[in-house]
Amino acid sequence: MQAILIVITRQIGDVLLTTPLVRAARERWPHAAIDVLGLEGTLGMLAGHPHLRQCLTVPARTGATAALRLVWRLWRRYDLALVADPGDRAHLIGAIAARERSGLLPPTSGSNWWKRRLLRHAVTSGGDLSEVHVVREKLALLAPWLGKKPLPAPELQAPAHEPLPEDLRAQLARGYIVIHAPSMWTYKQWPLDHFAELVGLLTLAGRQVVLTGGPGATDRLAVAALTNAAASTQVVDAGVLRFGQVAALIAGAALYIGPDTSVSHLAAACGVPVLAIFGPTNPQRWAPWPGPNAGGTVFARQAPVQTIGRITLMQASLPCVPCGKAGCEDHRESRSDCLLAIRPERVAQQALALLASRTMRPSPAETERGSLPEA
Repeated sequence: MQAILIVITRQIGDVLLTTPLVRAARERWPHAAIDVLGLEGTLGMLAGHPHLRQCLTVPARTGATAALRLVWRLWRRYDLALVADPGDRAHLIGAIAARERSGLLPPTSGSNWWKRRLLRHAVTSGGDLSEVHVVREKLALLAPWLGKKPLPAPELQAPAHEPLPEDLRAQLARGYIVIHAPSMWTYKQWPLDHFAELVGLLTLAGRQVVLTGGPGATDRLAVAALTNAAASTQVVDAGVLRFGQVAALIAGAALYIGPDTSVSHLAAACGVPVLAIFGPTNPQRWAPWPGPNAGGTVFARQAPVQTIGRITLMQASLPCVPCGKAGCEDHRESRSDCLLAIRPERVAQQALALLASRTMRPSPAETERGSLPEA
């Protein structure tokens, strides 16, 4: 294989969860050129990736003219396409781009019959209530080329760190906590008033909280709602950062707290302690990946608190958890009673217990000045 294309036409978190596949492909074919194709605006998580030649983008919606241009651009340019996305368009792109293909299939779909005919190797997804984590499913795409070797241990790759804005770096205190409150979908959103109470409890315990969020109006409103939860010196709005800057900010934190979102996966890739708040989502499939040292250990489907490596996950103790649906009403703007049931004081207690068990890292500003970390 001289040229390999990995196709992942999904959201930002899905892109990051594909990085173990990129790493494994590089280990299998050390001299191959590896490219990733994804949607516009989603490939920032791959900035500075050491194993990629380039990232190719396509618009979320493609008209006839753009589709023809894509065919001309990709036609048989690759020896192998790894289709890490079960969608129809991803499989068609793989068929256009490469002579040989391996791809993910949805659990059930009327289109699976023709997708199978296009593939040398098919990996059928177990669905949202499966016990197999998505990173392991993606790695299984390489099975035919590994012979008798086992699949490699998955390891996420965070984007290359970029320097923080000087004014932000100067505000950061040793042992700060990064909280990412916004969720892309309502059914994954831990209530903002819960987050506000959590911020208040953590600052009362003497911790500085740094808030992150994207440039969208919903994210900005969520961050603004939390900035007044404590004294201005104790709560810092990190502002709108590039992914490499977010990675640098999280890497310097004593703890990251967030919901089921792409930034929580990024925090896991940065190697810091992560406290993830999960609602209807199945953690066996979607929990932040605990890293290569996790071995074969997997999260339980439901537990009030569970920890693997640096990842601690909290859920409600309701009998329906996790349902694997989009909230109680099964649509993206649905409420999720299981998230409402996770009380902020319980999260604060768990966060402080995690902090008490670890050594505080120096802030980026202190690191720059050469200060040493203290317990």
